[in-house]
Amino acid sequence: MVPAGHHLLLFALASLGGAAAAGAGKGFCSAEPSNDCSQSPPLYSKVTSPTLAPVHFQDLPGFTRSVYKKDHALITPESHVFSPLPDWTNTLGAYLISPALGAHFTMYLANMQDGSKSALPPKDVERLIFVVQGSIALSVESGTTHSMLVDSYAYLPANMKHSVISDKPSTLVIFERRYTAIGDYHADLVVGSTDKQPLLETPGEVFELRKLLPTSLPYDFNIHIMDFQPGEYLNVKEVHYNQHGLLLLEGQGIYRLGNSWYPVQAGDTIWMAPFVPQWYAALGKTKSRYLLYKDVNRNPLI
Repeated sequence: MVPAGHHLLLFALASLGGAAAAGAGKGFCSAEPSNDCSQSPPLYSKVTSPTLAPVHFQDLPGFTRSVYKKDHALITPESHVFSPLPDWTNTLGAYLISPALGAHFTMYLANMQDGSKSALPPKDVERLIFVVQGSIALSVESGTTHSMLVDSYAYLPANMKHSVISDKPSTLVIFERRYTAIGDYHADLVVGSTDKQPLLETPGEVFELRKLLPTSLPYDFNIHIMDFQPGEYLNVKEVHYNQHGLLLLEGQGIYRLGNSWYPVQAGDTIWMAPFVPQWYAALGKTKSRYLLYKDVNRNPLI
């Protein structure tokens, strides 16, 4: 007999497998690519059009894969709630992580359209923007404008004046937190793209790791890009003081949080509180990639 608490896990696993099979021509290609796979979908397309999309649950009123517990949360696309972002122009946002959960940062999606324009974050709040769909123009107070495509990002130090404009439908994932200053250190503007960042050593692990921000003391958080081939997994079940905010950009797998096991797919968001046990394994036939917020370089007593 299957314990009652495992029914949702089994249903979601079956749904992931069924949806992947049904959509094999829409991004889940075989291990040996056929002619059908020659036209690859846009990078990170599953974030905005997930395999298990909200439309698949319209005949299941009240159903969601989202879960909230005191030390972690899984926020899945069918439960996103979009509304106009305060002071932004023609932009809808969905807050995925906020201090209401227990986090010390916010993480949200911003859906921009032709003519959309950003607003500034609150005073003393730093911001990181990562483009998952479309393209934007980022202008900063120095007068420089940066053209940002999918997989590019920008870190804006606290109180740096800037604006983001879009002339086409674009989706951004944005992290914001109140900057924790130490000494005379000051963080600088960073604009880059994932593919320009070097692979870093991961002793004892098999996944590939890139860090988007400098590891020096001025920066009080970093964003990791972690890649797993099918069947790869974290060798260490981590428990640490850092918080995490995660967006699965590609692929699917299983995430352990505390004593719970969750099937996850591209488009899913996870919040991890300090000291929650965590572990990931990649499933399916395509690479998994996730984007991970992590606070760094500060004494936990500050």
